[in-house]
Amino acid sequence: MLKGGEKGKPRRRLLRITLIVFGVAAVSMIGFLGVAWLMTPIPDSTQPRATAQGSVIYYRDGKTVLAKQGVNRRSVALAQIPESVRNAVIAAENRSFYEDKGVSLKGTFRAMWSTVTGQQLQGGSTITQQMVRNYYSGLSQERSVVRKLKEVMISLKVDQSKSKDWVLEQYLNTIYFGRGADGIQAAADAYFRKDVGKLTVAEGAYLAAVIQQPSRFADPRGADLEAARARWQSVLDGMVQTGALTSEQAAATTFPTLKKPRAIFAPKGQEGYMLDQVAAELKRMGYTDEAINQGGLKVVSTFDKGLMAAAQRAVTSVLPEGTSKKVRTGLAAVDPATGEVVAFYGGPSYAANKFDNSFSAKVQAGSTFKAYTLAAALNNGFGLDTRVDGNSPLHIASDDRGIPNSGGYSYGQINLVKATQSSVNTAFVDLGQKVGLGKVVNVAEEAGIPADQLAPHRSAATLPLGVASVSAVQNASGFAAFAAGGVHRDAHVIRSVTDAKGRTTKVKVKGERAFTEQTAIDATYAMTQVVEAGTGSAARLYDRPVAGKTGTTDKSAAVWFAGFTPQMAVAVDMFRDDNKPVVVNGSAQYGGTYPAQIWRAFMTEAMSGKPVKEFAEPSNYGYSTYYDNGYRSDGDYGDYGDGDRQDLSPTPLPDGTTGEVPDPTPSPDGTGDGTGDGTGDNPGDNPGDGTGTGDGMGDDTGTGPRDQTRPPEEFSQRPPGR
Repeated sequence: MLKGGEKGKPRRRLLRITLIVFGVAAVSMIGFLGVAWLMTPIPDSTQPRATAQGSVIYYRDGKTVLAKQGVNRRSVALAQIPESVRNAVIAAENRSFYEDKGVSLKGTFRAMWSTVTGQQLQGGSTITQQMVRNYYSGLSQERSVVRKLKEVMISLKVDQSKSKDWVLEQYLNTIYFGRGADGIQAAADAYFRKDVGKLTVAEGAYLAAVIQQPSRFADPRGADLEAARARWQSVLDGMVQTGALTSEQAAATTFPTLKKPRAIFAPKGQEGYMLDQVAAELKRMGYTDEAINQGGLKVVSTFDKGLMAAAQRAVTSVLPEGTSKKVRTGLAAVDPATGEVVAFYGGPSYAANKFDNSFSAKVQAGSTFKAYTLAAALNNGFGLDTRVDGNSPLHIASDDRGIPNSGGYSYGQINLVKATQSSVNTAFVDLGQKVGLGKVVNVAEEAGIPADQLAPHRSAATLPLGVASVSAVQNASGFAAFAAGGVHRDAHVIRSVTDAKGRTTKVKVKGERAFTEQTAIDATYAMTQVVEAGTGSAARLYDRPVAGKTGTTDKSAAVWFAGFTPQMAVAVDMFRDDNKPVVVNGSAQYGGTYPAQIWRAFMTEAMSGKPVKEFAEPSNYGYSTYYDNGYRSDGDYGDYGDGDRQDLSPTPLPDGTTGEVPDPTPSPDGTGDGTGDGTGDNPGDNPGDGTGTGDGMGDDTGTGPRDQTRPPEEFSQRPPGR
């Protein structure tokens, strides 16, 4: 039998062993934690998603948001976040935030125990721990003791090396709030359509409540709504406990009204078409998809919100109801001074057809291409008084069957103003042969028409008639060169790009001379006659001068009007994907019909309130003007109506004299020659046969009979080899 002292020896031995084991374990744990501390630096990189910011695309004013692209986050400084919002988040997530060391040991060990035992992971992480877990790279969301220990170590180090305000700022910009909103700024917009700086106490408390269960509280109904109210009330109670609110203030705070959820980046109207073009140009500038969707870019586009709406109204208001959905319309407006595309019409529905009508769709240019042929001639020594063959058909070696005018009408030998005004096919084919088709191609390329679109037709006699295909944007950009005095600037859709660090890249397109300034002036003069008294009269703006050119391809497969004022160039086209005739209300269309009317409707809005600017006077103005158009030596003229004009002698009439000059090229029977009485410095009476009346234009007035049954303004165009 053991004595009492002997009985106590095993117990003391066991206690010593236990203490030794515990001590060794403690020392080992301390050593382990020490090693873990040394081996766990603060990561030098962040998780891509944590700091990713979507790009915001603005209209040209740089203030009106067009759309957002990519991750829905806009990081903000802590000072921009109301103190009440900060206090609400602290009350909801970590009331000891400003006093603790960045971790909650109780919560951490509870989470570890839950992980080891396989139970559901419990909460208890501090704001610092949550920030570390979501912000730094190398920390996954997996449930493991190692990951949790790593989180603790980094949190302790962050608390030592960073200020509490820095931690809170990163947390509020990183945390997910539901409704696709990353960060407090995006959440303020998603739930309340507000900037974060304008959130009320009640709204801030709701966003703090959402953090716990963002999916459940994003759009609560029924029991979820009651749970959201209870959670919101607990946040207010917590704010009272932390001293952020008084009991009276909390009692006076009412549950906020949530805005309806909305798709974050669902484009509407023309937005999808605009975004596609902005994204395409960003990629041409070297920005990757990652940069666009996660780089936090601020992109200012060239698009004018009001003019975009005006473009849509012009198309939808002019075209009659019942117009076939197979008929597509494009419209593009370019600023000649910058090359910026200020407006366009992509189509009625981006959701239905993402292939837009103005940038992507390319159709034969028709007689709008004659403007480039005219410029090539003027740029190579020809004058507006150059005579070309307007007879029909015109036989050339490459097409021995002959190239006709519409209805077989012959105009005889006419000058370039007459040829442009009446859009005489044979005259421009003849001009192309005289100038050289290579020079026509060169001018078109210099004006912005891509070489690969011209290449298949560069040796075709019908090249001047517009057998090459172009887009509305390309044609508007080409015509902008005339408005800019012969200087072309590439069409573009971005004004500036500012990155997440505030560095701004402004887009400035250098102008390149496409043709001489005098060429631009003289060609513009000829195209003003198209609008004043020619095929494009439906595009006339009564408060300012307009120059332009109609275009109709073979069998009306595509119809155009492209024109400009000194401030803006606009091209309108209508076409069908199946290349069948453009028919509206049972009638085949021409460039001078609906395209010209749409152009006028848009430009009436676009030019409203803008100063009236005149085009420069053409060469030899006042000395040897272009008598095919009824002009006198002083530049005054009479409008002889829409039929054939009186073809006057190229010899100027002395001031104060009156004379009649016969038409050297009579019109075919039944068409009639217009007559006009000029009343300027050189009055004169120019008789002609036919029926109808013509109105006087300009400083002179004129009246006289004209034929009302004028042939179509556009003429048959046949592709090469036909």
